[in-house]
Amino acid sequence: MQPDALDELFPSHLEAIGAATAGALAACGYDALILHSGGLRAVDFDDYPYPFKAHAAFKLWAPLADNPDCFVLVQPGRRPRLLFNRPDDYWHKPSPLPDSWWTGAFDIEPVTDRAAARAAIPNPGRAAFIGDATGFGDWGFAAVNPAPLLTRLDYARARKTAYEIACLRAANRLGARAHTAAAHAFESGESEYGIALAYMASITVREQELPYNPIIALNSGGAVLHYQVLERRPPAEHRSMLIDAGATFACYGSDITRTYSRSDPDFAALVGRMDEVQLALCAGVRAGVDWRDLHLTAHRLIAELLHDSGLITLDAEAAVDTGLSSVFLPHGLGHLLGLQVHDVGGTLASREGGEIARPPGHPNLRLTRVLEEGYVVTMEPGLYFIDSLLAGAKAGSHARHIDWARVAQFAPFGGIRIEDDLAVTASGCENLTREAFRTLS
Repeated sequence: MQPDALDELFPSHLEAIGAATAGALAACGYDALILHSGGLRAVDFDDYPYPFKAHAAFKLWAPLADNPDCFVLVQPGRRPRLLFNRPDDYWHKPSPLPDSWWTGAFDIEPVTDRAAARAAIPNPGRAAFIGDATGFGDWGFAAVNPAPLLTRLDYARARKTAYEIACLRAANRLGARAHTAAAHAFESGESEYGIALAYMASITVREQELPYNPIIALNSGGAVLHYQVLERRPPAEHRSMLIDAGATFACYGSDITRTYSRSDPDFAALVGRMDEVQLALCAGVRAGVDWRDLHLTAHRLIAELLHDSGLITLDAEAAVDTGLSSVFLPHGLGHLLGLQVHDVGGTLASREGGEIARPPGHPNLRLTRVLEEGYVVTMEPGLYFIDSLLAGAKAGSHARHIDWARVAQFAPFGGIRIEDDLAVTASGCENLTREAFRTLS
């Protein structure tokens, strides 16, 4: 039995996404949908490919992450077909035919190459194709990646099925285990690279199998939002660690961030206050809440923290109104999560398209929709000491409202981000991340 009885949940998942797909196809004038897992892309001027990443629209139907040139054929009213790529190849080991909780719902046919797959697809002229934009122009599809159809499918993906939430729950359990291993490595004085190795070894994965490259930033590196370096040597002093890393289960990824103070009591207190802010924001998540309002609430709460900690002299409302809070929190509060870390459709106004505007002065917000039951979102407020933003503030009108000595005290620690994954319910939310850590402990 798989976690959360996935074999029992998957048929209902297929029924739900099948109904959404049928409605989208009918609205756009297509009879069928062909979903491509993606192809290998060769490195320029060399003979090996980039790491393969399957397309999310394909993985919604078939949880296959590592086999290129597979196809799912969706025709409303019929069982879905999976054309599974098994080349006759002595250079590489072909993938075995899948046999898991989900395979009984498909008619699975092995194909040796794209030509064999093309021969197995009936009536392409009445079907839409979603996948690689090049290489299929002569297959005769009615449309390749048609925008109106993609918009309808992207909009529907925000609401997760019980099966999808179960997969995300399992991905959080893996992520919690790996985060705990990373925290131990930090405490033992490891380098960023050593912490990354401990993270991956704890759940037996390679970096390419994670939902995104792990962000493991020691000390001032925590001020770089998407810190991409893994230093091989430990720093002279371990002050802090900001780790933003997830794990994958059945193609669904968790997205978890924690910040640690090694020994400084003032920074540890600041991390503790940020944890309280994050939990307060989580408590405000439920169906019917406009995410933009939560984002602005986060700025107000963090501005209060900045004021109470002696970092700024303006009160919270003025700090938000003048943009001072954005010097310390320049990113959005969170985003949709699922098959993609930043899942699609976060600002769509409706299944027909259009965009829900971001609040003025907050251009980096990735989610602007009103929450609905079944959405899965990240909650990730942050507080950072970013050189470029602080330099701009020092040269402008914000300078007189910032205690620069206090900023200098905390700058060597980089910043704080605390992130959980939340499944929205009618009356609140299930905190997938906190529950994962609780179960682990």
